[in-house]
Amino acid sequence: MQVPLYQAKAEFFRMLGHPVRIRVLELLQHGPLPVRELLKDIDVEPSNLSQQLAVLRRSGIVVSVREGSTVSYALAGGDVADLLKAARRILTELLVGQSELLEELRHADAGGVPVPRGR
Repeated sequence: MQVPLYQAKAEFFRMLGHPVRIRVLELLQHGPLPVRELLKDIDVEPSNLSQQLAVLRRSGIVVSVREGSTVSYALAGGDVADLLKAARRILTELLVGQSELLEELRHADAGGVPVPRGR
């Protein structure tokens, strides 16, 4: 039985739904990194990082390369970096909207007349 596309998308976003995984993907946008560098930049236990890297590797979003005793990780494709950029744009727009709403509320609390958004 084939999984509906919307369900596959939900599983994909659920897989991304961990702060350590997102941080790993952000760091790998700039190129492959050895695990020791990821550990230096992400404040987690080695076992936790290993677990999160395994999830990303099984999903096919990252690939690992072993060179001697060093294991490095890289994004499997550029689309992940595009997705992270899109998420930043969306969050920026949401935060701008929230700050405008907060300013309206502060103005109203100060006894002013609420000014409609966008004007």
